[in-house]
Amino acid sequence: MVRPFGIGMDTQGIVLIAVSATDIASTNQADALMAYGDWEQLPDIEGHPAFRNLHCRIWILPGSILREDFLAKRWKQATGEQPSEVIFPSRHSAASGRPSLTLHPIGVMQLDSNEQPPFGGKAGDCPPPSTRLAAWWKELLRVSSTTEFDVEFDTSLEVTHHGPWVEVPALFIEVGSTQATWGHMGAASCLAEIMYRGLGLDGSDGFGRWDPVENDGDLVLITLGGGHYAPRANTLSQLDGVHLGHMLATYALPFTPALQEGDLPGGNWMQSIDAAFRSTRAAYPNGHIVFSMDKKAFKGWQRQAIRSHLESLGAPLLTSKRIRTLVDAD
Repeated sequence: MVRPFGIGMDTQGIVLIAVSATDIASTNQADALMAYGDWEQLPDIEGHPAFRNLHCRIWILPGSILREDFLAKRWKQATGEQPSEVIFPSRHSAASGRPSLTLHPIGVMQLDSNEQPPFGGKAGDCPPPSTRLAAWWKELLRVSSTTEFDVEFDTSLEVTHHGPWVEVPALFIEVGSTQATWGHMGAASCLAEIMYRGLGLDGSDGFGRWDPVENDGDLVLITLGGGHYAPRANTLSQLDGVHLGHMLATYALPFTPALQEGDLPGGNWMQSIDAAFRSTRAAYPNGHIVFSMDKKAFKGWQRQAIRSHLESLGAPLLTSKRIRTLVDAD
């Protein structure tokens, strides 16, 4: 049932910011964001607090956000507003324990479709990546280098991983990577400022939003292979003119050898590529979707299988040098 509490029905570009009430890194970012501008408290949605400011909505949910599937659909059912994207302020965990500020898209496309994802999401698939990834990554690099913290924070993109499942473009923006820094207010304020300006809450147009007409033919990059902290994407997405889609680590492209000579290798590598390609294309209508592969991450027979499959998709596989040439030419 649509809730009749006066939320505006001009829903173009509604951005839903989903906050976990039990995650201090998430609530700190939300608090820092709400310190900017005038946020109006709304009647509870599904029994949980919600706020609005211009075209943005904050929804504070109980427990882990990784299991909160279908958030855009649920928000529309409750309010009549259709979110065009979901932003997840969150904490980041890492065995290294290094303080960090990270961004990443979500999905578990490498899992068997009948598998239960250990950290949420829809097995065998990935939501569309937020078109803000590359722009916010560049801004994170700039802002963090000019911001004084009492501890030093690393900055990085992360590859596509974990849940929840949503039907619209999404990204996680995170403070890591242990309890010692999850509650760091300086880090939360740094990320909140990026959200504030990046979403246009300061009265600007924001940055990172995709326009199918203005951005017609722009290069959108999907990366294949490498470790969890996406070194190829970290570098290439800093180039002007490069937008960023999904980033698949080597572990997200599982291979098993072909049963017979001439057959394609087994494993879910093809499923992962197809899901990343399909959802990135949905996020970037009229974008020029290209792939770039870390050759050292794969054996020769795996590289050849990837090349052949991308040819069948009509998706170019480009070297870093070629990508630089293309954007320099523009």
